[in-house]
Amino acid sequence: MSRMSAYVNKKQDMMFIPFITAGDPCEEATVELACVLQSAGANALELGIPYSDPLADGPVIQKASKRALSHGMSLLQSLRLVKKIRLRGVKIPVIIFTYFNLLLQLGEENFFREAKENEIDGLLVPDLPYEESRELAASCSMHGISLISLVAPTTSEKRLRKIGADAQGFLYCVSSLGVTGVRRRFHPDVFPFLERVRRACDLPVAVGFGISSGAQVEELREHADGYIVGSAIVSEVGKRADRLKNEDTRFEALQEISDFLNKNLLAKHKVVE
Repeated sequence: MSRMSAYVNKKQDMMFIPFITAGDPCEEATVELACVLQSAGANALELGIPYSDPLADGPVIQKASKRALSHGMSLLQSLRLVKKIRLRGVKIPVIIFTYFNLLLQLGEENFFREAKENEIDGLLVPDLPYEESRELAASCSMHGISLISLVAPTTSEKRLRKIGADAQGFLYCVSSLGVTGVRRRFHPDVFPFLERVRRACDLPVAVGFGISSGAQVEELREHADGYIVGSAIVSEVGKRADRLKNEDTRFEALQEISDFLNKNLLAKHKVVE
């Protein structure tokens, strides 16, 4: 059984899949954050690769990318950072969230070699449409990596069935149109959309974009298998960026982030095997 299927499956009770930006605000903080998130019950980790033109990301994650880029974080460094995360005891799947231009620059052969060496489990490329991703999907399958697909409320029924049939790992459902960012409530159309997705795909369904409270998680419980949280966590990292960079204050800042997660974002009765 792959690490992805062992941790990301329908047997879990509302899977928690957090997102952080690699190298934000420094490499060691990223490693420590990954450990905190696993301890909090994360089923998988999305590791965002900082990029100068992140089309799918809102202001919070754009600022995180800027902080990481300011000290030279790259796709290659981010992949190698996962090895450090593994050495610190993180066993959950790690999914690389990157834009296609960065993959092109590194090269597919180099990417898959580094992914194997550094124990990467998944890949998500938000600016690569399904129709243009088939070659990459085949390469991912060959190398034991799940290419995560995105669907949105505007996805047609015909296209949803195609994407659902070919999905790997889990299906990422975008809860709203536009870029990432904290939102107070879901649009009512989200729930019938999620029911359509579940009929079209046998894999776990996880919802992202805008989730920032336990109340939202509970709203999703009957409609999805998991939830993805990015901006709400990255915002807390940003508030403590200077303290996270400082070895003397890092532990306290990490504890505050852990407390924030437990108070605001973690589903009740989670099970991670």
